[in-house]
Order: sequence, then C-alpha cells, then structure tokens
Amino acid sequence: MKVTLAKTAGFCFGVKRAVDMVYKEAEKGSKVYTFGPIIHNEEVVDDLASKGVGLIHTIEELKGITEGTIIIRSHGVSKEIYDIIKEQGLKLVDATCPYVLKIHRVVKEHSELGHYIIIVGNDSHPEVEGIKGWCENKNHSVIKNADEIEHLKIPEEKTICIVSQTTYNYKKFQDLVEIISKKGYDIIVLNTICNATEERQTEVRQLAKESDAMIIIGGKHSSNTQKLYEISKLECENTYYIQTLRDLDLEKLQSFRSVGITAGASTPNNIIKEVHTACQK
Repeated sequence: MKVTLAKTAGFCFGVKRAVDMVYKEAEKGSKVYTFGPIIHNEEVVDDLASKGVGLIHTIEELKGITEGTIIIRSHGVSKEIYDIIKEQGLKLVDATCPYVLKIHRVVKEHSELGHYIIIVGNDSHPEVEGIKGWCENKNHSVIKNADEIEHLKIPEEKTICIVSQTTYNYKKFQDLVEIISKKGYDIIVLNTICNATEERQTEVRQLAKESDAMIIIGGKHSSNTQKLYEISKLECENTYYIQTLRDLDLEKLQSFRSVGITAGASTPNNIIKEVHTACQK
C-alpha cells in the first residue's frame, strides 16, 4: 500500500507560535490561564493542563481572576476581553494569530467609517465571535451559505466590507462574494483566508483525487480540519476523520492500494507521525 503524507499537514505558523508562547509562560512558574482553549486540539489542551495552565471559559470567570497571566488564544477575542484583562490588572500575553489580528484591524477601521461588515464564516466559531467584537457598531452580519444572503437587510446606500474567517473554504468564499456583488452593492472584498489554509485545501483536494482512501487528522472542534474533511470527501469517498491513531481502523485500510494523510493546523506532529508510521506497517 502506498502511503502519502501531505507536505502541509500539521501546525501552521500561527498555531505553533501560540502553543510555544503558552509553554514558555508555563515554565516561568507563575499562574497562567488561557481564555478559551489555546487551539482546537484536546491532546494539547490536556497536556497544558497537566503543566498547571488554567482554562477560562467565560467573561464571568475572567472577572474572578485577581492575579496571574492571561493568554489570548490563537483564535483571538473581542475588544471587551482585552479591556477586562487591563481593568483586572492582569498580565496579558497575546497569542492571537497575526492573520486574525489583521481582520480585527480591518473590521474596526471599516466599521468606524460606517461601512456594513459581512463576515463569511461560522457564527459560533470563537474566531468569528472575536471578530464581531471589533466591529464598532451593530452593522454587521455573519453568513456561511447563499440562503443567508437572501435574509440580509442592508440599506442600498451602504458600502459593504466583506471579510472571511481565516479557515473558511476558499471556493465557497468566492462563490458567496459573487452572489453579493450581483445585488448591486458598493462592496470592498478582503480575502482574509490565510495562506496556510489555501495551501492545505489545494493540496488535500489533489491528494484525495489521487488516493483510494484519505485520513484527515485533527480535533473534532477544529474548523480548518472539518473543511479539509469536506473537501477530501468530495474527491474521495473513503475519507476518514480521526483525532488520534486510536480512532483509525487499520484493518480497513489494507484493502486500499493508496492512502493519503493530512492534518489540521492544530494537530501536533507526534500524532501525525504515529498515524503515518502505523499505516506504513
């Protein structure tokens, strides 16, 4: 059986940077918390917990912290979270992905100009929740499909600024932008899907076309991993989504001549290596 590991599998720049920052702070011995899981990978979050890194889930929990270091996760947070950390007199370490910080600046600037902000992405995803928190007014909407565009109530005279969740499907983003543009609005389109996402999606599509089976490794809550799975599934029916080697039926793979492997941007290299090695036996 031929086993091919995607070149782009595993940690992207933003995720590696965030994880490294947390481990570095944890080594200092002071009390460290992350606001939300630093990345969408349970194995990494559990390992950090074993090293004493606390996890804050809500604003109420944050307001109850009186000392220590708060690390902003790679997905970013709203402006309100930064303000609370400052008010509490806590040390702040910002591990937000630079690509996400760019979106925060963009929506803040355009909303201050009175532009209507459309965020293409999943409304409940923490990255999108953070982006919404940088819009200076209530003139914004989140859409993820064509049907939701039809329900938008935007005054015709409004200029629309369109951005995207960094891990969104690039082709779907283009399709939605085209639909909006045909409605005659004055639009400003900023493709804020990160380069790593585009590269991974392009590679998984090609690898899936060439393989009898595909293995996609990543956390079950990882948006970018879910997108890789969706793209792969369209090209290769035998696509399997796993978090670790424990989830993989190795016997089932023996019936395939070629297997492709890729992983989401928040999947540690040791998990990828373990799966890759097991498939080669």
